[in-house]
Amino acid sequence: MSQHNQIQIPPVILGTSGLGNLYVALPYEVKLEIVRQFVQHSQKPAVLDSAGKYGAGLALESLGKCLADLKVSPNDVIISNKLGWLRTPLVTPEPTFEPGVWIDLQFDAVQKISYDGILECYHQGNELLGNYEAQFVSVHDPDEYLAASADKAKRYEDILGAYDALLELKSAGKVKSVGVGAKDWHSIQRITNDVKLDWVMIANSMTVHSHPANLLEFMRKLNDQGTAIINSAVFNGGFLTGGDYYNYHLIDKETTEGNALYNWRKRFYELCKQHQLEPAAVCVQFGLAAPGVKSVALSTSNPKRVEHNLQLFNTNVPTEFWTLLREEKLITQEGFNLVN
Repeated sequence: MSQHNQIQIPPVILGTSGLGNLYVALPYEVKLEIVRQFVQHSQKPAVLDSAGKYGAGLALESLGKCLADLKVSPNDVIISNKLGWLRTPLVTPEPTFEPGVWIDLQFDAVQKISYDGILECYHQGNELLGNYEAQFVSVHDPDEYLAASADKAKRYEDILGAYDALLELKSAGKVKSVGVGAKDWHSIQRITNDVKLDWVMIANSMTVHSHPANLLEFMRKLNDQGTAIINSAVFNGGFLTGGDYYNYHLIDKETTEGNALYNWRKRFYELCKQHQLEPAAVCVQFGLAAPGVKSVALSTSNPKRVEHNLQLFNTNVPTEFWTLLREEKLITQEGFNLVN
């Protein structure tokens, strides 16, 4: 168990996007078993990461119901709620907030990032959780919020206002820590220059397939200044473990970029098989080896994978294998350095 600023983070935390019907609508019984397996096998307190964006609040609602039905003590879990998306009535045939990603939703969601908006998301999140409350809070997708408007200066002020609200919650003892969750790490870098965060969650960015040198440099800086890093989406949205989506975008094999991705994965799998290593374990070990990483967030829609996922951080990947990946140009020199 890593400790940082009195924050306890196990090496693996559960991402709950599947509870919000990401790509597939899971029956409640399956969601219940995913949560049961994780709480049972995780170090305590088990950390579960959710967001109002996940299924327009469905993930939060499902998580709260699962924990209540399992009679899990609030003291045995820490819930992280990435804030910024508010559940709203569904008035169109399909939700508008992220078309084609979430299945069978009964609600829509709108992005609300501001002092008042983030508090509205926080209180709604706790209502959806029922008997449980978020103890880790963060601004979700500030990168998307900035990109969606021409008035980026005004939007950045909204983000800083949201952090004023979250830091007030922390000062009042209502939450334990304040962080950020984003896919574009450059937005995290900008925010950490203005706000002292306890932790950051970097998604889709630091993986065995993609590990830019300037991101590694930024992560070393975060580590030096005492900001914990949670590495999320180390499978690039499921692609590295066999899915057809790379960073949540469906990949077309017929394009140059798509063909390159599939060829990379094919060669990666071949080398893993030759060395009797599970691709998922290699992905997790690479993600954990990056500077400052205290934990990886793993999601699954299969309850039978949960206990196995928790054990992936115990896998030993020999130095020779990383050397081979570098020689095969599957990882860069910078990536090779971080796992040595």
